[in-house]
Amino acid sequence: MIVRSDVTGLLLAGGRAQRMGGIDKGLILFLGKPLIEHAIHRLGPQVSNLVINANRNQDIYSQYGYPIVADQNQDFAGPLAGYLAGLKVCNTPYLMTAPCDSPFFPTDLVMVLAEVLETQKANIAYASSLDSAGAVWAQPVFCLMKREVLHSLEQFLANGERKIDRWFASQNACTAIFANESAFANANTPEELAQLEKLTP
Repeated sequence: MIVRSDVTGLLLAGGRAQRMGGIDKGLILFLGKPLIEHAIHRLGPQVSNLVINANRNQDIYSQYGYPIVADQNQDFAGPLAGYLAGLKVCNTPYLMTAPCDSPFFPTDLVMVLAEVLETQKANIAYASSLDSAGAVWAQPVFCLMKREVLHSLEQFLANGERKIDRWFASQNACTAIFANESAFANANTPEELAQLEKLTP
């Protein structure tokens, strides 16, 4: 059984946020607080410790008191580069990733993913959401993985690969479906951020 002390949390704040005009998304105010604070509030209680993946403004992120890790290569290679940075400092058997721009993700995320990971005997479990029409949407940046996938990911990125689904396919990945579609809503544009504020529970 996977317990909280087995899991390190990694908050992904290393993207370029081009559709936000290049602003560092984790530091954008949402309901009066930076988005990164909402993510810390959500993920912190579910894991034993937190790490923040950031490629800029590291002095600001460090004020939250958690270790800061940057991507190995500063070419903004996407979430997988963040995963790798987190795995390299992970000192627990599992790493749980979550982005900094989805302020309402489930407070039982780790528990649900841990259960499906163990049941399916997989290396990776990621979240999926169910929309009102019954369609299932993968949410791969919400991902619980075994620390031992580090070498596979390192090789995958060294080969020039970037697609999360391609790496997942090589790792016996499984998913857990969450019925609350809005739980994974994120902000890629100022308009989406305004819409998110209307979703406040």
